[in-house]
Amino acid sequence: MIRISNLSTAYGDRQILKDISLTLEAGKITVIVGPNGCGKSTLLKTLVKLNPISRGEIRIGENPIESLTAPGLARLVAYLPQNKRPPDISALKMVLHGRFAWLNYPRKYRKEDIQIAESALAWAGMEESGKEVVSRLSGGMQQKVYLAMALAQDTEMILLDEPTTYLDIGYQLRLMEMVVKLAEEGKGVVMVLHDLPQALKIAHKVVVMKEGRIAGQGSPGEVLESGILPEVFGVEIEKVQGKRGEYYLCEALPQRKEVEG
Repeated sequence: MIRISNLSTAYGDRQILKDISLTLEAGKITVIVGPNGCGKSTLLKTLVKLNPISRGEIRIGENPIESLTAPGLARLVAYLPQNKRPPDISALKMVLHGRFAWLNYPRKYRKEDIQIAESALAWAGMEESGKEVVSRLSGGMQQKVYLAMALAQDTEMILLDEPTTYLDIGYQLRLMEMVVKLAEEGKGVVMVLHDLPQALKIAHKVVVMKEGRIAGQGSPGEVLESGILPEVFGVEIEKVQGKRGEYYLCEALPQRKEVEG
């Protein structure tokens, strides 16, 4: 579990996150949505000490984040940023990077690390691709390798920053199925997504950000009923019952005409 209390961050004189309070639970999917530049990615980076805290507190389990070393933090939280450059190494070696925080000096992979990495690749449906070079795989297959690496890291919480970017719709849906599977296996998943209908469909908790603040949070139903989504995004969201369960339709609201004075 991650507890965030009255968190603020800044770049120089520019305040980015403003008084954020939020609880992120294991076994649950939390999706963070909001307009570009509202601080979503900054929040994830701050949770793994890539951005300094100006004010407030972050606790991972019972540990204040300042008390955790880099390896200690990596044993608790896995973070997959957006815009990753795929390396020219095999998929198995990439997944083994997830074991680095668990290695003692000298940093040599043990038999158990290799077994964990191979099991993670199999979990992601990539057991036949361990020797393939990551940079030569399709975008969807690369994302599967990254998720396998996060799984091999063996953390309670996994942070994903826009994991569906540049993926075609088929791979997006399969990736979301894998995220659901992670939560069912007890992992806490925190994702930044731009796709509002997908966020409402998959999340246990939706966090709506605007201008560095939390504008609303709660279950998909609570957030939908609150009216915050039209206010923040200028869209109308409708829940629809389909053959395979509920889904959401999104439509832009008419733009307001400025009145000449």
